[in-house]
Amino acid sequence: MEQIPAMLIIVPILSPMAQKLGINPIHFGIIVVFNLMIGMITPPMGMALYIMKAISDVPMKDIIISSMKFFWVLLFALLLITFIPILSTFIPSKLGLSMF
Repeated sequence: MEQIPAMLIIVPILSPMAQKLGINPIHFGIIVVFNLMIGMITPPMGMALYIMKAISDVPMKDIIISSMKFFWVLLFALLLITFIPILSTFIPSKLGLSMF
């Protein structure tokens, strides 16, 4: 699914639940966007894979193999962002943008 329609469908459903669980809205937004970004390089529907193929004329198999190196790093970063909220809320809180 494309990122904009996914946000329009998923965020209104999950946002009230996240607020009831006490999750900072900025933190929740970063998690959602990061998840959707990872989805852009995940086969078979990753739109970024098709864009890379169109630009580079490299076989799709090689693009997928090369992008999987980044997938594991991004997945690890997502886990860090999800379970250590200060990583994504430190700068907004220093700028006075904290929602809680």
